[in-house]
Amino acid sequence: MLPSNDVLSSKMKTSSHDGRNLAKSNPRRTELLHRREAPLETRTDLTPEATKDISGAMNAILADVFALYVKTKNFHWHMSGHHFRDYHLLLDEHADQLFAMTDVIAERVRKIGGLTLHSIGEIARAQRVLDNDAAYVEPLDMLAELADDNKTFAARLRETHNVCDEHRDVATASFIEVWIDETERRTWFLFEATRRRN
Repeated sequence: MLPSNDVLSSKMKTSSHDGRNLAKSNPRRTELLHRREAPLETRTDLTPEATKDISGAMNAILADVFALYVKTKNFHWHMSGHHFRDYHLLLDEHADQLFAMTDVIAERVRKIGGLTLHSIGEIARAQRVLDNDAAYVEPLDMLAELADDNKTFAARLRETHNVCDEHRDVATASFIEVWIDETERRTWFLFEATRRRN
């Protein structure tokens, strides 16, 4: 016969209580018990306010990266027309670059003690990049829309860089500087590809 929930609960309380009594005489055990009972917690020299501000800004960036990645892949998959091969490959390259950012952003948030996005639903609630679910979009309109999205994204990266500067988080700011350059390059290529002949 299995013990009742009351018996299990009482055993858990006793062992937890015993563990705390043991911990009083053993600081290392105290630290281990704290880690076990604490939510996800990463040690950092940043203040709790800095962790909150930077994590919030970076999670918004992460949601935008996922949204821009999916939109870029959407247009890559649905590309058509005279320059199909060039545009198809260009958008695939851009999507790879965006996807490569995701893990770095999420892990940076965790390194500074924050929590990052958990699901597609959370991404959808946080994203600022607009989706495009149209059945057909003209190829040049796809490129122009992505150029605008990347230009806006670069501005948001700069805003997030300012948050990092305010809290002296040079590591996150360093990553952002590289991403700004990559985003400006995507914007430039997309803009040039949409120029029409005079």
